[in-house]
Amino acid sequence: MKTKIILIKIIFLISVYTITASEIPQRPLTDANLYGHVVDSKSGEHLPFVNILIKGTRIGTTTDASGHYILTNLPLGTHTIIAVSMGYSPVEVEFTAVEKKTLELDLMLISTGINLDEIVLTASPTASGFRYQPDAVLLGEQLQKRGEVSFGEMLNGQPGVAMRSFGSAPARPVIRGLDGDRILILENGERMGDISETSADHAISMDPLVANRVEVVRGPASLLYGSSALGGVINLMTSDIPDDAPNGTNGVLSMQGATMNRMGAGFAKISHGNGAHAATARLSFRQAGNITTPEGELPGTSLRNFDAAAGWGFNKEKSNGGLTVSLFNQQFEIPESIEKPDESVEIRVNRQSLQGRFGKEYKSFFDKAQLRFNLTRFEQQEVEIETLSSGLDEESVELTYGQYAFNSTLTVQHKARRIFDRGALGASLQAKILDVDGSDVYTPGEQRLTAGIFTFQEIPLSNIMRLQFGVRFDIQNVTARRNTVFTDINSSRTSVNYSGSIGLNHRPLPGFEIGGQFARSHRNPSIEELFANGPHLGAGTYEIGNTNLKDEIGNGGDFFIRYNRNVTTIELATFVNFFRNFIIFQPTGEIEPISGYPIFRYEGDEAMLLGGEIMFNTTFIEKLELTSTLDYVNGRRTVNGRSNEFLPVIPPFRFSVELEYDYTFGWLGTKMQAVAKQNRVAPDEDTTNGYMLLSFTAGFRLNKGGRHVLILRLDNALNENYRDHLSRVEDRGFPMPGRNLNVSYRWFF
Repeated sequence: MKTKIILIKIIFLISVYTITASEIPQRPLTDANLYGHVVDSKSGEHLPFVNILIKGTRIGTTTDASGHYILTNLPLGTHTIIAVSMGYSPVEVEFTAVEKKTLELDLMLISTGINLDEIVLTASPTASGFRYQPDAVLLGEQLQKRGEVSFGEMLNGQPGVAMRSFGSAPARPVIRGLDGDRILILENGERMGDISETSADHAISMDPLVANRVEVVRGPASLLYGSSALGGVINLMTSDIPDDAPNGTNGVLSMQGATMNRMGAGFAKISHGNGAHAATARLSFRQAGNITTPEGELPGTSLRNFDAAAGWGFNKEKSNGGLTVSLFNQQFEIPESIEKPDESVEIRVNRQSLQGRFGKEYKSFFDKAQLRFNLTRFEQQEVEIETLSSGLDEESVELTYGQYAFNSTLTVQHKARRIFDRGALGASLQAKILDVDGSDVYTPGEQRLTAGIFTFQEIPLSNIMRLQFGVRFDIQNVTARRNTVFTDINSSRTSVNYSGSIGLNHRPLPGFEIGGQFARSHRNPSIEELFANGPHLGAGTYEIGNTNLKDEIGNGGDFFIRYNRNVTTIELATFVNFFRNFIIFQPTGEIEPISGYPIFRYEGDEAMLLGGEIMFNTTFIEKLELTSTLDYVNGRRTVNGRSNEFLPVIPPFRFSVELEYDYTFGWLGTKMQAVAKQNRVAPDEDTTNGYMLLSFTAGFRLNKGGRHVLILRLDNALNENYRDHLSRVEDRGFPMPGRNLNVSYRWFF
């Protein structure tokens, strides 16, 4: 109740401030008027919703759906009119306002393309640049600075993003306390076709060196991506299909090493274009030993992977697209038990993928269309290895996953008309066949088919306020597939779901942005949650499913305030989500006697998650940059007389401060992260103590253009002995990695 009252007060104060800020004194009646149209200099198309300003004043307007604008009662004299629109270079034209005269002035804008560094494509099919929930983009040097073995480790520490760890390889992002398949991991906008979301021992089938851009959307995204996107979306973007085709050859070579696990990695990519077509090829390799902790080596945490792809793309005046084929091969160990030094578990992954993207522009109301698809073959083996007294290893394949998956999305954009800005209609198809086999099978396989349609629309209410709304309908059929254990299973579920959102973006002052949305999202139970019954070797758990589980339904709101002016950026984000039939992987506190694994049951209940993030960034004393973040999540059950019970595996409160001095040819930095004790735990869940980590970094741009970049990073500099609350290793009984020196080098040519 206190949280709701605080939110209401915040919204009320902002509303009062906004109304006050928008009051503009009446200007004298000069009858000096200006009108005209704003058009694209190349196509001649009239441009709607362009911001029109009189330089040095607060006088302004925005063009209507036909690109027309009008300004009345202007101050007499010579002025400069400014036209600004995203994706176009601003234009300034001088004119003279004369009493009782109306001047016609048409303006032409030159397209520059959308600045993708500032726009999160994952959050909007039209790339309008208006935000309704918090998001972030990492690219270029930002990715190199955060170079890690997995995406979970790379993104850990971003506002609202934590890490579920089970060794380095299967580390996976957690957004606002939600993980698993409640967080969608996309590859170039489509589902990857692996099984990383189904269990703690399953890894994302892409090496972090491959991504050249990572987008993070915090909050529900079912509208655009369908079932499962309750907590957020992480889009891993590569350039395997070239976006453009400049003449000539270019590429990148990268190397990385670390002391904590004796890790070495390399990445190479080359592209060649002739202006209209381009071809590209890449490969990467990574190998690492066991993680070293302050208490010694953590066995069963080594890894090795190989990643390669080749692609082709074309870029014509009215069309673009391309194809790429890729393969991923990985072997990594899973920490089993320190008490069984002669036994180990190894996960072996193979993935092949064919991706395509095709876009075209039309001279009609529906003027842009894009088709994306991803066809994937995936195989994973969980192998138990026992070292015999003779010194030889004996292998046994305990569990095998084989999956074929196809994911595709067609998005059609339309022009602005009447009260509507550019919008989009879309359709998606997701199909997969998963077979599960082996001596330790604990779930059936599945056949899943999902078809969906959606629309995303925006309505400019003024030149400083914009409304967004959308709705999506999905129909899904899930059929269980028999295997050697589930020989008689005969289950099929069909569901029709809808999701939607309505949001508001308000920019009352330059650099000041307020946004929020209310969203309804849904998620269908996974095959493991429904039918699991047995020991899961890789995860070290005994899992019991529940066939009575219903679809999860989430209703919640996101609200953020962002100030970005000169050298300072401040962002405050809050959220609250209410869930019906929330599926909980609940520890029972019991041990299954044969396997020796702790027993977990899947339960459905009502739940609430609320929290927020704060980010502050500023530059002072010339090139010294300060960044500070904090985030907090509170998750509880809310019914069945257990309103005081906390949800399991919720991240603790975190706070960080980072200083970085950039001197053009390089930078020096340090970061302190403090994590609080987590004692708000579910029944039979262990608490964890708080801790503080200190790190240092130094970067060197070996020439002025930054074509050679060398980075040194010292993590956990004080060799802190700590347990992570989201670690799945032996009930958090093992410490996290100790002191580590990470070295990376990248050469652009």
